[in-house]
Amino acid sequence: MKRKYQIKKNDQVEERYYNYIPGRFILAILITVLEILAVIGILVALCWFVPYFYLLAFATEIACVVTIIASDDNPDYKVPWLLFVLIVPIAGFMLYLMFYSRKLNRRFVRRMEDLKKLRYSEEPARDLARMERLEAESPMAASQAKMLVKIADAQLFDNTKQTYFSLGEEMHPQMLADLEKAEHFIYLEYFIIEEGKFWNSILAVLKRKAAAGVDVKVVYDDIGCMMTLPGNYYKILRSYGIDAAPFSMLRGQADSEFNNRSHRKILVIDGKVGYTGGINLADEYINEVVHFGHWKDTAIRLEGEAVWELTRLFTVDFGINVKQMPKIKVELYPKQPEIRANGWVIPFGDGPHPLYERRVGKSVILNLLASATRYVWMTTPYLIIDNELCGAIENAALRGVEVKIITPHIPDKKLVFGMTRSFYPRLMAAGVEIYEYEPGFIHAKSYLADDRYAMIGTINLDYRSLVHHFENGVWMYKCEAIGALKRDIEATLEKCIPITSENTKPKLRERIVRSLVRIFAPML
Repeated sequence: MKRKYQIKKNDQVEERYYNYIPGRFILAILITVLEILAVIGILVALCWFVPYFYLLAFATEIACVVTIIASDDNPDYKVPWLLFVLIVPIAGFMLYLMFYSRKLNRRFVRRMEDLKKLRYSEEPARDLARMERLEAESPMAASQAKMLVKIADAQLFDNTKQTYFSLGEEMHPQMLADLEKAEHFIYLEYFIIEEGKFWNSILAVLKRKAAAGVDVKVVYDDIGCMMTLPGNYYKILRSYGIDAAPFSMLRGQADSEFNNRSHRKILVIDGKVGYTGGINLADEYINEVVHFGHWKDTAIRLEGEAVWELTRLFTVDFGINVKQMPKIKVELYPKQPEIRANGWVIPFGDGPHPLYERRVGKSVILNLLASATRYVWMTTPYLIIDNELCGAIENAALRGVEVKIITPHIPDKKLVFGMTRSFYPRLMAAGVEIYEYEPGFIHAKSYLADDRYAMIGTINLDYRSLVHHFENGVWMYKCEAIGALKRDIEATLEKCIPITSENTKPKLRERIVRSLVRIFAPML
C-alpha cells in the first residue's frame, strides 16, 4: 500500500512515498475473510440442497429481527442491522450473529474484573469526604461527578496540578524532560506509534531507562499501528529490555478483533506525572511531517493524586494483553498529597459493553450540554453522532446556549469528512455554530462549558469512540487548565472558516452517498 507524506529537512519540505503493510496483518485479514465466506457459503449450500433447511434459515432470520427490535441497544444501531438482515438473505443474519454483539475476548472480561478492583484508596470515608466537599461547593458539579464515578468505576480527585498543551510540539520537550526524571517506572499506551523524530526521541530515553533498571512497559494498538510499525515490533522493544505488548493482536478472528481497539493515549511516569489527550506518538502530531495541512492537537499533563487513575487504566490494558498480570507498585504512591492545586478532576476510562455497562464518554458530553447555561464549545476531528446526542446539542442551542463545534477543513478521510458535513444542516438549523479549521486537520477532542466544566481526552464525536473503542478522558471542574483551554479555542476560532448553508452545499451525488453511508455508520 502506497502512502504519501511530507517531511521537514533543513527548513525544506520534501515529499516522499513508502509501501508498507506487514505480512502478518495480510494473513489475518485473509483468514477473517475466508472464515466469513466459508460460513455463508456452507449455509447457502445447505439451503439450496437440503430439504427444509431453507425454512430453518428463514425462521432464524425472523428470530434475529425480533431479537434486534427487543434489545436495549440504541435505535441508531438497530436500524442498519434490521435493514441488513432483511435485505440480504442468509448472509445478513450470519453476519449479525458474528458481529452484532461485538464479542470481547474472554480473557479481556476475566482480567478486567480483577484489575478494576485496584483502588487509590481503600478508605471509603476519604472518597466520601472529597465528594461532600465538592457538593458543598457545587451540587451540579457533584451530581456530574457522582454519575461519572459510578459508571466508569473511577474516583474523584483534588490535589492535582494540570498543564494544558495546545499543540503536540509544545508537549514534546516537557514529555522528554519528565521521562528523563523517571526512577521507578514508565508506562506508555498509544493507538499509533510511528518511527520518526517524535517516537525515536522517546525510545532513546526508554532504552536508557530500561538499561538502568527502570520498569518500562509499552502498549500499542495492533491495528492502529498496522501501517506504521513492523508486525513483530513488540519483540524488537523486548530486545531493548522494554516490556511491550500489542493491544488485541490481530490473529484472524472475525467476531472480536476488528473492533474494540484501544484508542487510548496514556503516559505515566513513577505514578507522579501523567499525560493524555489526542496526541499519538508520530511526527504528524508535532508537525514534523505534513499529511493534511497543519495538525492541531491538544494534551493535558497531570501531576498529583489523579495520576493513579491513569496508572490503573494502563495496568488494566496491559494486563488483558499479557499472560501474567502486572502489579502496581502501591508503595510509590504517597499516602498524603504532595501537590496542592485548584479544581477537581476525574480521569476515566470508557469502552465496549460488557466491560462498561454505560457509554461513559457520551454521558459526560450529555451532562456538559445539559448543565450549560452560557456556552458549550467542542473540537472534534469527526462529527458522526446518534440521534440522542444530536438532539442534546440542538436542545442546548435552542434554549439559548452558545454551542460552537470546530471540525477540520482538510480531511484525513474524505468519506468520513462527507459524513461529518452531512450533520451540519440539522445542527445549524437549531442555532449551532459550525467552524472548520482552515489551516488543516484538527485532531483535538476537547469539550468546554461555562468556564467551569471541561473534558479533554481521546473521545471523538463518532460511533467508534462513543461505542466501540477503549477510550479515556479527564473530566475537570474549576481547574486552571480550563482557562488555558478556553484561550486556545478562542485563538483557534480566529483561524477557522464559519460554515454557512452555502459553503458546504453538497452536490446530488454527494448527498446520495452521504445518505447511504449514514444508514450503516453505526455498524462501522
